[in-house]
Amino acid sequence: MKLLLINPNRTQAVTDAVLAAARTAARPGTELLAVTGRQGPAIIASRAENALAQQEVLELAAQHATEVDAIVLGVSLDSALWACRELFDVPVVGMTEAGLLMGATLAGRIGVLTYGARMAPLYRELVEQHGLAARLAGIETLEVTPQQTFETPLRVQEAVLAGIERLVVRDGAEAVLLAGAAMASMAPVLQPRASVPLLDGVACAVALAQARVDLALPAARAGSLAPLRGRDVTGVTPALAARFRGAAA
Repeated sequence: MKLLLINPNRTQAVTDAVLAAARTAARPGTELLAVTGRQGPAIIASRAENALAQQEVLELAAQHATEVDAIVLGVSLDSALWACRELFDVPVVGMTEAGLLMGATLAGRIGVLTYGARMAPLYRELVEQHGLAARLAGIETLEVTPQQTFETPLRVQEAVLAGIERLVVRDGAEAVLLAGAAMASMAPVLQPRASVPLLDGVACAVALAQARVDLALPAARAGSLAPLRGRDVTGVTPALAARFRGAAA
């Protein structure tokens, strides 16, 4: 089995963190191919940057989809998740989607922790889109940046632990999802010091992607996820244009 891990951010350190987290959940025999965005934002921190990242997700997926059995989005806004499901017939799993779904098997109320107050509404909308708003305990944002996670990791880890406890004490969270691709691999490090289960979205997504491949469920042939046919788009790579036409390049 081969999984494609897509990080549309241009920051290689994020891809490295995503890959390290993926390895913790990959079974023996599962091969991981991790790719990094070539254009667009260095780190997604707004709706506008996420809009740019969505096309890069589609481009990278189109480039590699024929090589893999499933796609994992190593971007915590699950950028272009449903667009990928329209275009590709392999399973596509978002890291925040997977973390929330796994959290629902652990806890009645799930907390979400991420970077920057500006991002809180985006994650609230994402939780709602995934149909889990009723299970959301709260969203806690940290006044640190993803870049600082790599530059001063111990300081950021202390801030993350403090944020986790605020979600537990203030909001009644019974599990906490670390929502940020730059936080990938942090949950196992901090788990011994946390009072509730910590969810790593990438690890959850890899586990779910492997299960999806095992189940061999077919792609939808009807409804909004039916395969696209005969769509004409320009300004994209030939591989992506072929997907809109209904062919794998």
